[in-house]
Amino acid sequence: MARKSMHGEWSSRWAFVLAATGSAVGLGNIWKFPYITGENGGGAFVLVYLACIIVIGIPVMMAEIMLGRRGRQSPINTMHDLAVESGHNPNWKWLGWLGVLAGFLILSYYSVIAGWSLAYVFRSASGAFTGATADGVESLFLERFLAHPETLLFWHTLFMAMTMIIVARGVKSGLESAVKFLMPTLFLLLLVMVGYAMSQGEAFTQGLEFMFRPNFSALTWGGVLTAMGQAFFTLSLGMGAIMVYGSYLSHTASISRTTFAIAAADTSVALLAGIAIFPIIFANNMEPSAGPGLIFISLPLAFGHMPGGVLFGSLFFVLLSFAAWTSSISLLEPVVTWLVETFSLRRITATLYAGILTWLLGVVSVFSFNDWAFEFEFAGVLKENGVFDILDILTTNIMLPLGGLFIAIFAAWFMSREASRDELGLGDSMRYNLWRFLVKFVTPAAILLVFLNMLGII
Repeated sequence: MARKSMHGEWSSRWAFVLAATGSAVGLGNIWKFPYITGENGGGAFVLVYLACIIVIGIPVMMAEIMLGRRGRQSPINTMHDLAVESGHNPNWKWLGWLGVLAGFLILSYYSVIAGWSLAYVFRSASGAFTGATADGVESLFLERFLAHPETLLFWHTLFMAMTMIIVARGVKSGLESAVKFLMPTLFLLLLVMVGYAMSQGEAFTQGLEFMFRPNFSALTWGGVLTAMGQAFFTLSLGMGAIMVYGSYLSHTASISRTTFAIAAADTSVALLAGIAIFPIIFANNMEPSAGPGLIFISLPLAFGHMPGGVLFGSLFFVLLSFAAWTSSISLLEPVVTWLVETFSLRRITATLYAGILTWLLGVVSVFSFNDWAFEFEFAGVLKENGVFDILDILTTNIMLPLGGLFIAIFAAWFMSREASRDELGLGDSMRYNLWRFLVKFVTPAAILLVFLNMLGII
């Protein structure tokens, strides 16, 4: 007999696509993807990233949704029950723990960055960047913003409160209602920004060439690792979010078609964000490899010297905030579902506990940009923001790929062929056999190859 989720169910396949796309579309697409593309040479990195989405991301997402729908619980309890159902060790529940913990850690620092985007909506709308010099915009960000933990703490707190309010309302009243409004608005705002970028003349062509003309000499193995980590990060894989969202999916919905729709929408947003941002950067003779400061220093400076810059700068940071919000609710949801299932808590109580704990850890990231900052080197790159950078590297480059690796291993090697065939609804077709081959051999091999290279073994 098919299990039912005690937390509710999406009203339709479309609602799930919106929710899962909202989970996938976030700061990783609009804040992180453009600057890491810039740091890794543009077009060659984009090609590797797209290959990672197709060969690793889509098969793993199908597996994660499949496990979630079959288990119908939090990732921890889902992995426990599916392991027992398959006649294997219940300690597979630790894979669920890995995902939930990764999502929890990501949200703690993600909320801090999302708070920046909220703050910059108001800064841009007030005309703070109009006519500002490069030194002025940089000083505004580094000395009058990042250097003040109390300011960062306010915006981190506000963003976490926004996230908790949505999650506390439940699947249909909270998550589904929010994404039905936020996602169409996000896509509309993004298209407006692309239209604005198209008005930049030659710089628009320059931006397209930078993104889509491969320069493999600028791509390193570190860049390949970054591309793989970004594929996991941007699709919300290995962090429990997609698994728990899959647990609310109707048994009649097609997992394969749904996954392709989510991956296509998510990748489109990442590419459109680059198409919107790089022409503005080139039009103002700025460097596309400006790192995290690309969004909070380079773009505000550009908007400050453009016609309509106050309006379009404000719209851009509203877009960034919306994208962060749809992702953050999916990162908090796995912890909340586990607390409800394990301790029979009311959803609002579980949300308060999970949200406050996440907020507390986020305080450490707040201070990583000022009072508690320290430098270290990772993969030949100097990192300056202490615990924040450690959490980013730990989750994006290690925990998420590891989670994806073990999801693929469980789905292909431990779950019975009959069970996965039944859940995916593909029969013994070529599509099913291709999926099974990818998650059984190609995905694990690709992840292990990059890990071994990162550790200096190959």
